[in-house]
Amino acid sequence: MSTAIQRPQPSRLPAGRKLSLSDTVTSGNKLPSRVVLHGVEGVGKTSFAASAPKPYFLMARGETGLETLIDSGRIGDTPHAPELQTWGEVEDVIESLRTEPHEYKSLVLDALPGFERLCHEHVCQTMFDNKWGKDGFASYMQGYDASLTPWREFLSKLDALRSERKMAILALCHTKVTTFKNPEGADYDRYQPDMHHKTWALTHRWADIVLFANFYTIVAETTGGGKGPSKGKGRGGTERVMFTERSAAFDAKNRHGLPIEISMGNSGAESWTNFINSIKEGRQQ
Repeated sequence: MSTAIQRPQPSRLPAGRKLSLSDTVTSGNKLPSRVVLHGVEGVGKTSFAASAPKPYFLMARGETGLETLIDSGRIGDTPHAPELQTWGEVEDVIESLRTEPHEYKSLVLDALPGFERLCHEHVCQTMFDNKWGKDGFASYMQGYDASLTPWREFLSKLDALRSERKMAILALCHTKVTTFKNPEGADYDRYQPDMHHKTWALTHRWADIVLFANFYTIVAETTGGGKGPSKGKGRGGTERVMFTERSAAFDAKNRHGLPIEISMGNSGAESWTNFINSIKEGRQQ
């Protein structure tokens, strides 16, 4: 039987004492990063995360790409929990990682939309009598709003893993093309994580780094022949790149002084090495 490990808690003020300027701190907390990687299908998100230090994967129901990569020999044997079927199972395995002895250094969530779906199912079952329609979860979008509370708790539990067990958190996410409602002009299409916008807003604020991965494509403009607007013709499409700063075309951010683009190279190991080297270089600037 596993024995729970007692981890020191972050410093707190003694009960009853008021905060004063004598409690001011100037240093950081030296905790590993919270990273979200969203990108197009087949760009190498899972193999990137599998190259992190001592990873442990959680697979949401239907998100078993890791097992396919292992079976095909694309990546080596990688520790992972069985495919998680319910929100309760998600909470249980995170608690086990927090309290039971292990040597894992990175927790990988594959993929966030699947975990969001499990959260929605939990809320629909417990708060809306398992009704998804206009008289239940979807009524005035109440279900999505109600799901924000357990999602905040989920992020807090990931933070506990990060602070108590010093585990990096790597969350993988599918992406979709959506129309951005531009308050300053015409609307336009952009890549966006494939999640409800309110859930994503919470996750985006929580993350230290948001990366967008895509195949690098050069678009050569062609004429419309006088019969319509000009069109572009894509070229290339084999080089894989992670983008680190938000643009009109996609969501991204970083707090580490990363370059705008990071090459993913030819393998998950190479993409991870390039990412870590970019973080080290950012600290030296």
